[in-house]
Amino acid sequence: MNLHPGLSAIDPRQARRHFERAAHTYAEFARLEAEIATRMLERLDYVKLAPARILDAGAGLARESDSLLRRYPGASLVALDFSLKMLRAAQAHAGVLRAFFGGSRTSAVCAQLACMPFAAECFELIWSNMALHWAGEPLEAIREFSRVLRPGGLVMFSTVGPDTLRELRAAAPLRTHRFLDMHDIGDRLVGAGFSAPVMDMEVITLTYPTADALLHELRATGQTAALHDSGLGLGGRRLLSRIRETLPAASSGGRVSVTVEVVYGHAWKDAPQRAANGPVKIDISALRQKLR
Repeated sequence: MNLHPGLSAIDPRQARRHFERAAHTYAEFARLEAEIATRMLERLDYVKLAPARILDAGAGLARESDSLLRRYPGASLVALDFSLKMLRAAQAHAGVLRAFFGGSRTSAVCAQLACMPFAAECFELIWSNMALHWAGEPLEAIREFSRVLRPGGLVMFSTVGPDTLRELRAAAPLRTHRFLDMHDIGDRLVGAGFSAPVMDMEVITLTYPTADALLHELRATGQTAALHDSGLGLGGRRLLSRIRETLPAASSGGRVSVTVEVVYGHAWKDAPQRAANGPVKIDISALRQKLR
């Protein structure tokens, strides 16, 4: 598949290694991801859905799985992540997550978003919090979402947009990932067979006492450079010196500020209806009802 010109070529092996190393520090430092998950859960208040099976795609420590199962008490949940250590670390967390390896309502699978080992049409809800941008070209993962989602099912996700870490990119352009615009993600959803995708975004500014505090958080959450042509991580004395000089100069108030563009999306998978000897027709009236 040709890579979109606005995207970075991600090396999945590097990315997995970073998250494997961060498995035991992620929970402490991934505060932004936890906040975004809370905002996503609130959005489910406006959705009429009673899923029997839920996929937490890119689950990491699967911190939202307990909340999802409380919301949908008749459902079972599969937590999928490409890092086995992250899934194992999830066992240490409270609640239903203790039952990952043997519980009746939960299970864990280690696999890539773009190649999931599930039968077609086996989930009614796919939940993916801040993981899609690690899939390289998101279309591959979105196609898999469409394949494993049943007609009438919902995908709800968050990811990051092109303004994310723009301050760090100015200091280290070859070590900072590039991300898709929300409109491009919406086009991919339609191309993969989803109906009426709803996309929106918000810009969040994070502040740190020093540039080193920012870099430490990125390492502790596994979110360092994993590009095919970037070399290793954020290392290198000259690069670190440039980051330490550039980031404070772009900020104010004595603290280092960085931008995160958070993209939210959800879309329904509806079965197309074909008239006799005619084109495919999609009835969107049901979608309007679901979104009310």
